[in-house]
Amino acid sequence: MKYTRIYAGADGESHLEDVNPEMKPADYASTISAMIAAKGVIFRETRSGEYFIDWHNAPRRQFVVNLSGEVEIEVSDGEKRRFGPGSILLAEDVTGKGHISRGIGNSERRTLFIPLADRS
Repeated sequence: MKYTRIYAGADGESHLEDVNPEMKPADYASTISAMIAAKGVIFRETRSGEYFIDWHNAPRRQFVVNLSGEVEIEVSDGEKRRFGPGSILLAEDVTGKGHISRGIGNSERRTLFIPLADRS
């Protein structure tokens, strides 16, 4: 299992990084990661054909789980990636230049936002 992290580097530019959390054996023929503390869950539905957000920062550190539809994320280092159903993003670019989000296609995009607990 993996997720993609959007973050601001020391250079102030935003970047994408694939992360594979450590998974350990668990009951019922599965593996499990360590728990990541979160604050809650936000449900969102977006009309994809009308969805465009120019350069912006993440409003908080949060996981974005794509349930349906597709989005293209462009970061300031020039990389662009598309994320569809089942993809998981960790938006951590709360500083720096930020990123652009574009809806792809005509399907409604459904997402779960999971704001993370403050770091201690």
